[in-house]
Formats: sequence, C-alpha cells, structure tokens
Amino acid sequence: MNNQTRTLRPPFAGRAFRVDYDVLSAHNIYAEDGQSVRYAIVAGPYTGASGESPCQWRQIAEGVYVISWQEADGATVVHVDDFGAGRSLAFFTASDLSFHRMQGALTALDAAHDTASDSQT
Repeated sequence: MNNQTRTLRPPFAGRAFRVDYDVLSAHNIYAEDGQSVRYAIVAGPYTGASGESPCQWRQIAEGVYVISWQEADGATVVHVDDFGAGRSLAFFTASDLSFHRMQGALTALDAAHDTASDSQT
C-alpha cells in the first residue's frame, strides 16, 4: 500500500515522540521524509528492543495518522496517533505471535531525550 500523499511530508517527520502505554513505553523517531521510523522500547517487558524500519502512513483525520511498520524480527506495529490531542492507540503483534492492544499518551521529545537515536550512533 503506497501513501496517497507520499510527496507530502507528514507533520511528525523529522521528529521524536514517546508513547506511554499501560504495558510499555517507547521512543519513535521518524525520518525527515516520514518514510522510516527508529524505535526503542524504554520500559516494559520488551525493554531494550530497538531498530529501524520502513513505515507507511495515512492521514485519517485532522492531526490523526495511521502509521504501520514491520520490525526485523517479524513483529508488526500499527499506530493510530492523534498528534493534536497527544494520544496513541497501538496494535502490536510480537515475534512470538502474542497480540497487544494498547492506548496511552503521545508526547514530543526534544533531542536531549532522544535515546533511540543515541543508541543507533
């Protein structure tokens, strides 16, 4: 599935965010073009997992985007992120095939808190 608006840069491109769900917290750092994400699980049962994956996105409402990617270990992630309201819904199938439905806060990070980018350098 290609993005209908692939030539447009989404507002989250080039930015870093923290998502805090009941069962885990993660940092997601989006590439300048919005076509890949670097992620790091910073709390919860998958703490320490990190990587980079191509991602696809689609705007579904003002400030609300569906963003999906598949990680190197086969895990799949789908976010419905409301950047205006600071809320995230996520659907995550881990490599062991366990399925997680999560919701929680979505917060922009500054460079000082960008641990996923620090771990990738």
